[in-house]
Amino acid sequence: MSDHGVRRGAPESRAAQPPEPSYGERARTLVHLGLTGALSTLSRKQPGHPFGSLMPYASDERGRPIFLISRMAMHTQNLETDPRASLLVTQRPVADEDPLALGRLTLLGIAGRLAEGAVAGAREIYLARHPKAEHWADFADFALWRLEVTDAYFVGGFAAMDWIEPGAYQAARPDPLADSASGIIEHMNRDHADALALFARILAAEEADEARMVSMDRLGFKLRLRSGSRLHSCRIGFPGEVTSAARCREVLIDMLRECRSRSGS
Repeated sequence: MSDHGVRRGAPESRAAQPPEPSYGERARTLVHLGLTGALSTLSRKQPGHPFGSLMPYASDERGRPIFLISRMAMHTQNLETDPRASLLVTQRPVADEDPLALGRLTLLGIAGRLAEGAVAGAREIYLARHPKAEHWADFADFALWRLEVTDAYFVGGFAAMDWIEPGAYQAARPDPLADSASGIIEHMNRDHADALALFARILAAEEADEARMVSMDRLGFKLRLRSGSRLHSCRIGFPGEVTSAARCREVLIDMLRECRSRSGS
């Protein structure tokens, strides 16, 4: 399975399904947006047992997690004994969404302390995401580490999961709407619930008493629908790629205008 370009879901009918970003892109977006993950190391005290730690991180241009950790921490002591580790990153909770329907990613790899020549760049990346860490970043017992990704497993929700080749993961890029999508989603749900229901009816042939936008990317968006007691969802594609918040606003207005015209309203 390729993780480059556009990915389409399994067809439920003869109609073409709206395109989706590849798993590689979705994984990189998830890592880009995240601030903390669950780091698993191999216990030095209990050999063979996984040891879990809450771990703030930042990611570099290849999606590799960077950690600022103290040598006094148990996870650091574990890594100094065995550098194999994994980092679990999960999508931020969405109101009323089943946690198992949210995205998550496990990055497996080898952790190592950064060489002196790589510290300055990594420090800048890390402090941009965790500015409060500046207060202890220069303590003698703290050092910057990086996880060299050797494999990745992505789960995008129910029936959407697969391994991602390390090269495909590192070559992918975060979605261009990643940093603005949450604001757009909040605005649409707060001020344009009627438009979302119209999108579902006209563009996805789905009738709904209530529609909420739960995700968005450069290729389209997902709606969570309620029809009586039934909860279901649909994905709606954009007419073309959308790579900025300003362009997204224009496209949504154009889509709404077209839907109103088709509905006769």
